[in-house]
Amino acid sequence: MKIFEPIIINGNTIKNRIVLPPIVNFGWSNDKGMVSQKHIVHYERIAQGGTGLITVEATCVHPEGRIFNYQLGIWDDYHIEGLKRITDGVKRHGARIVIQLHHAGLLTRKAVAEKAFGPSVDPENARSNEMTTEQVRDLEQRFIDAAYRAYRAGFDGIELHGAHGYLLNQFASSVINCRTDEYGGRLQNRMLLAKNIIKGIKHLVPKDFIIGYRMAGCSPTLNDGIEIAKILENAGVHYLHVSHGGEKGINPVVPDGFPFNHIVYMGTEVKKHVNTPIIAVNQIKSAERANMLVKNGFADMVAIGRDMLTDPDWAIKAQKGEPINLCIDCKPRCKRYTKPESCPLWI
Repeated sequence: MKIFEPIIINGNTIKNRIVLPPIVNFGWSNDKGMVSQKHIVHYERIAQGGTGLITVEATCVHPEGRIFNYQLGIWDDYHIEGLKRITDGVKRHGARIVIQLHHAGLLTRKAVAEKAFGPSVDPENARSNEMTTEQVRDLEQRFIDAAYRAYRAGFDGIELHGAHGYLLNQFASSVINCRTDEYGGRLQNRMLLAKNIIKGIKHLVPKDFIIGYRMAGCSPTLNDGIEIAKILENAGVHYLHVSHGGEKGINPVVPDGFPFNHIVYMGTEVKKHVNTPIIAVNQIKSAERANMLVKNGFADMVAIGRDMLTDPDWAIKAQKGEPINLCIDCKPRCKRYTKPESCPLWI
């Protein structure tokens, strides 16, 4: 199968094309954003199961930019020791590991901070505030500092979270970003925050440190997503992990006969316009479907999320042709949103 062929990302050989996406483990951290023993065991177990690239869940660069008050943190040097225990465990099994850097922006919850800051005021959110130019520049540096902490903690790279309606996605989107300074207006300006972060990280870390970007394929439209991908490629990102744009994103219509959903479709469309490696994600599930994407050139790598959580040996079993314990898609929503242990297939 093509998904078991190695791929080189910025000089780093990844043993196969299989990725664990950054799925948050609710309730495992504390209000200081510290790594727990559960995190350490979890990520090493996924690595033991044969996955090539592991992405540690959304980890916040600012304590007042969290989605919830027990989100993992990387805003201070005191986080490095725990994060290093994650990378040590993963690397024992030959996997590569990156960490997703995150700020919720206007989606910061009241339990975390009284005010939610973003590119512009959201008329539907009474807590929303427009960041000053100085605050934006401060946040740039916080992302850069967080990436350097990730390097010190032994990560092979970072992934900037620019999707799902969070801060970097908010700045990129014309329906959210109404600024009149250098961070607003035309798309190149709306992407300035992301471009400055990428540039700043490159100045601090070795040349082979991976800088990935989880981008919104619809921000707000697919055409916008394609243009964003081109800008990110020119900025020097090493892979693009294409996902959705949150509530403000306009999902494209999937052509008849396309055997995947609109999120995978956006990834395949973005790939037509850039040379940067593309990770496709969302409801791919089986090894056969994953291999179809890579074999036919629709994506370079495939992210297997909940199906790898219900069976951490997904990669090994896929390679051996053994049955995989697939996610059963609990309704009305995944029970892991309460806590990972609530999953009926938890092992």
